Amino acid sequence: MSVYNTLARLGVELPTAGAPAAAYVMAATTGNTVFLSGHIARRDGKPWAGKLGKDIDTATGQQAARGIAIDLLATLHGHIGDLNRVTRIVKVMSLVNSTQEFTEQHLVTNGCSEFLAEVFGEKGKHARSAFGVAQIPLGACVEIEMIVEIA
Repeated sequence: MSVYNTLARLGVELPTAGAPAAAYVMAATTGNTVFLSGHIARRDGKPWAGKLGKDIDTATGQQAARGIAIDLLATLHGHIGDLNRVTRIVKVMSLVNSTQEFTEQHLVTNGCSEFLAEVFGEKGKHARSAFGVAQIPLGACVEIEMIVEIA
């Protein structure tokens, strides 16, 4: 099944890919590997600011991470032209803006990981790291980067 059919079945329309906010590119390819820069959580087109364990709970953080996954796919689509070229989501790295006491970064990141598995099936299952950090640019609650193999 086409990735785009799966997205439509899930009710997901890819947004326009974002632009870099500093001196970097949103995606870089070497060989058959695409490295996607970190994408921050957005809500209503603005940075989704907040700190897990203070203003944001785990379930809301998962929604933010799912939204980032959609933005990552929009960037990937813009970079490679066809998401059906994806042969594997290799790695996801998640930074969660959280209090020192918050320990559910891995559960927040599931919002991204589970969405990728829904969209790509077995090809969407990936290696992953999830970190708690003191702050993320623009106060965003979550930032995620991704490594993808393409044909």
